[in-house]
Amino acid sequence: MTIEANFVLDAKGLACPMPIVKTKKAMKDLESGQVIEIQATDKGSKADLQAWAKSSGHDYLGTIEEGDVLKHFVRKSSGEDSAERKHEAVTNNEDLAGKLDDENTLVLDVREKAEYAFKHIPGAVSIPLGELEAKADELAKDKNIYVVCRTGNRSDMAAQLLADKGFANVINVVPGMSEWSGEVESDVE
Repeated sequence: MTIEANFVLDAKGLACPMPIVKTKKAMKDLESGQVIEIQATDKGSKADLQAWAKSSGHDYLGTIEEGDVLKHFVRKSSGEDSAERKHEAVTNNEDLAGKLDDENTLVLDVREKAEYAFKHIPGAVSIPLGELEAKADELAKDKNIYVVCRTGNRSDMAAQLLADKGFANVINVVPGMSEWSGEVESDVE
């Protein structure tokens, strides 16, 4: 299982607090929304990075163990939680959960591939927001397209983009995966 990251940080052989110190420094060079993979051998690094990501507002995605190496994935926050929403058709997680069995429902997940790999709604189509402009024609225009991201802001931008491209039934799902309590799948063992 390979998960795409924008940057790989080698923190192998370093003891606490060095993996966090190096991660903080590397995060400064990442753009908002990019994913960093931190490779560490310190067993305590998982709890440390989870706590650090939470306290610094970044999104801890998960960890994959490969032998002695722990590969941690963190998405740099963009302050998107406070962005203003503009797409008019909006629904909530509970409404979407009730429509998952409808054959006219298509769930479009516009989070980064690493976010999708760790946790997504079963059957959701993954097209990261940055690729949507080029891949929009892969979607069925006759479906009710429910767009999800982590909090509802990237999905808002995606819904506007699809509406501008002539998609009639596009609904932004708020708050999205940050509070999704329905069934989920993971591509990570």
